[in-house]
Amino acid sequence: MDRAPRFSRRDTLKAGAAIAASATLPAPLAAQAPARLKLRLLETTDLHVNVVPYDYFRDAPDDTVGLAKTANLIKAAQAEARNSLLFDNGDFLQGSSLGDYVAYKKGLKAGETHPMIAAMNALPYQCGTLGNHEFNYGLDFLEHGLARAEFPIVCANVDKVGGGTLIEPWRIFEQSFEDEAGTRHVLNIAVIGFVPPQIMQWDKAHLDRKVTATDIVEAAQKYLPEVALAHPDLTIALCHSGIAGGERRGGEENAALHLAKLDGIDVILTGHQHLVFPGAKAFDGIAGVDNKKGSLHGKPACQPGFWGSHIGILDLELEKREGGWKITDFRVDPKPIFERTPDRKIVPKAQAEPAILATVKADHEATLDYMREPVGATSAPITSFFALVADDPSVQIVADAQIAYARPLMAQTQYKDLPILSAAAPFKSGGRGGPGFFTDIPAGPLAIKNVADIYLYPNTVQVVKVTGAQLHEWLERSAGIFNRIDVAKSEEQPLINTGFPAFNFDVIDGVSYRIDVTQPSRYDLDGKLVAPDARRIVDLAFQGKPVDEKAQFLVVTNNYRASGGGNFPGTRTTIVLEAPDLNRDVVVRYILDKKTIDPTADGNWSLVPLPANVNVTFPTSPAAASRKPEGLKAQAVGDAGEGFAKYRLGG
Repeated sequence: MDRAPRFSRRDTLKAGAAIAASATLPAPLAAQAPARLKLRLLETTDLHVNVVPYDYFRDAPDDTVGLAKTANLIKAAQAEARNSLLFDNGDFLQGSSLGDYVAYKKGLKAGETHPMIAAMNALPYQCGTLGNHEFNYGLDFLEHGLARAEFPIVCANVDKVGGGTLIEPWRIFEQSFEDEAGTRHVLNIAVIGFVPPQIMQWDKAHLDRKVTATDIVEAAQKYLPEVALAHPDLTIALCHSGIAGGERRGGEENAALHLAKLDGIDVILTGHQHLVFPGAKAFDGIAGVDNKKGSLHGKPACQPGFWGSHIGILDLELEKREGGWKITDFRVDPKPIFERTPDRKIVPKAQAEPAILATVKADHEATLDYMREPVGATSAPITSFFALVADDPSVQIVADAQIAYARPLMAQTQYKDLPILSAAAPFKSGGRGGPGFFTDIPAGPLAIKNVADIYLYPNTVQVVKVTGAQLHEWLERSAGIFNRIDVAKSEEQPLINTGFPAFNFDVIDGVSYRIDVTQPSRYDLDGKLVAPDARRIVDLAFQGKPVDEKAQFLVVTNNYRASGGGNFPGTRTTIVLEAPDLNRDVVVRYILDKKTIDPTADGNWSLVPLPANVNVTFPTSPAAASRKPEGLKAQAVGDAGEGFAKYRLGG
């Protein structure tokens, strides 16, 4: 493929003597005001192979995603500033159908350029870091992908077994900038990167006995003294980790706030949470976080959404003092590529850059062909509009396919006589993905794009052995998605805890149970037991009889959950099968075998009914009105904001 033209790197040159030579001679020794310099830092994060503004699941353009659109804002932001540097904060090699096409259909060999890397190479990235999803396809795939990047990538807390970091932990850049008086100065810019250490759980099959991941803060404490010896004027942490409060215990997944306490770090670029900082309500009230100014313990910080939805803009004011340059003021302003009007319409705020689109044109078109390949048919619509309040056909299909896959495999093992259950979650159920982030497949032909719409992630099948007691705890953790409802209140109460990811709302098929949301959640958002006397899961039964705590079951799940993802109690107890197949491919095979599926939920779980006077609401898509399941008592009651419709339970 011909390389597309590159955007100009405005005075952002690689390290080397050429930059030093470009600096002007020192000013006369006469007394003068300190030199002042403005530097604009730009950030992308969690791009997840979203280059083209296109939804491969809906097979339609999408103005809310895509680096091609983000690039338009980058170009404009660079043009406004004398000095700018662009960084990426990880999770770029996995996450869209384009990424899956490359990983599973086309392949990526040594010397080939991944389309995401091709697109990023067309932008003036100074440096990047790794996200946890970079490891989803294995270390060989990662190595091939990074090899063609034309900008360095750093990560300080992943080490190779046997010694040394997987990639360079940090790098120093000598950069020439122009101050407010027009004089040029050379600054040493240090960049250090971090990834959640939980990669060792989430991608154990790829990483075990090959690499180790250490605590983010401990890794920073190890390498910052080295960085200091390079005499940086500014040290930037590319922290693919989110912002969370509370006492530091070590090994945090979201450690950016703890990292900000360390001397030697001046700016923190965050990611991973798919939120916008400053601004997202999730960050209100956290000690040490200024959600208006955009700072962590007083240091400038940013988190610019996901899938290219925003660029992070951090405008720093630097002053040259004895001992180097210091930040005297800053402004943080994440800019979106779209806005949503009160009537739920999407208004683009950026145009797609042709130069970026050109880098992935062939792979984009090949992905469309791949996603449109037929696999079978469905006799009824498959939706997830009500998946958080009632048993759901989109989850049922996955559960049925996983059991059909695992049963013949386990019949050949010592566990052949144990009951087989299946755990699945509603991956697309609104939330941070917005009102369009739902599964909505009409009756009729099914293509690969539809299956990918049902099962988003490239997980592999695993089977774990649990006791009845562990099964109960698994479901209690899952029930943490619900807020506690007070039946004595008459005012509106939201049912869904928006801080709880829907992919952690496991529904376990093969048993029946009800969820009592008037009880407190037994576990907090991090999976810590906080209410040992609380029980939301009631009437848990197998084949019509109460589940014996000592009984043993097999649960078909995925590698993320089986390796501890989501901090579910008991899931890592005993893994009895690590299958080579993707959960998504298992669903494809199930549909191919059935030819026509009947996506009907079996109703094995439900919420304990609430009194009629209790006003409990939940958000869903405006398109949900014609898809409400039979028997579900819920009515549309207005606008939930941000494009969602509001429904009330009961009535």
